[in-house]
Amino acid sequence: MPTPSKDEEDELESSKAPLLEHLVELRNRIIYSLWAFLIAFLFCFFFAKNIYSFLTQPLADAVAGQSDRRMIFTALYEAFFTQVKVGMWGALCLAFPFMAWQLWMFIAPGLYKHERKAFWPFLLATPFMFILGGSFVYYLMLPRAIRFFLSYENKGSDGTIPIELQARVGEYLDFVTTLIFAFGFCFELPVLLMLLGKVGIVTSKGLASVRRYAIVGVFVVAAVVTPPDAFSQLSLAFPLVALYEASIWGVWLIERNRAKKEAAEAAGTPAQPA
Repeated sequence: MPTPSKDEEDELESSKAPLLEHLVELRNRIIYSLWAFLIAFLFCFFFAKNIYSFLTQPLADAVAGQSDRRMIFTALYEAFFTQVKVGMWGALCLAFPFMAWQLWMFIAPGLYKHERKAFWPFLLATPFMFILGGSFVYYLMLPRAIRFFLSYENKGSDGTIPIELQARVGEYLDFVTTLIFAFGFCFELPVLLMLLGKVGIVTSKGLASVRRYAIVGVFVVAAVVTPPDAFSQLSLAFPLVALYEASIWGVWLIERNRAKKEAAEAAGTPAQPA
């Protein structure tokens, strides 16, 4: 990161405040975030049935044409609490941008101007990559995983008992939301590594040198956060390996641009944009 200028140091110095004021500011940001979550929860709880229908659409598509299919709940309160969890899940997704903005507004005054400018691309990339990961699992991986699990049904014959899916509403919600969050957070890998590269904690050579260990770690993570079948695990592992390779190139570009800028500053000429 470049050395802060005198004006930036003066700006940061003028933004300093006593500890008590920082605590009050933090409390206000937390309260704003909680209010945003509450409002989003009430909105999502009102439309919980519609959100749940959207989440169950891959299952409905997999069993289309089978009129005897249904979802069940085995506890008196299960359907209600499932809708509550749908509302909380939807509220977290809906209110997260505002909550992240409140966190940024609390942290930003403690950063130099050039540091705030450097963080903006990563702040914008974070929700984009999360949505990309969630969309990947919902539209590509989940329908195939459901068909894989349904292939273990057995219609039965003389002397045998049929085996068929009767999905519980609560278990299905936990299954889908866990996958969406797991893929969404795992797709943040390039953002995290490039941010670490931006501040100089990791280098492209360092990432390339531990590639084999990273690939092993990727497959371990995929085995833990996905259902216990090879298709689901490979569906997460292969994109993560590709994202890791993209992160190496991204960090290399950051290092190249930094080297160009430092060389230009040393020569006393303005750096050319990459």
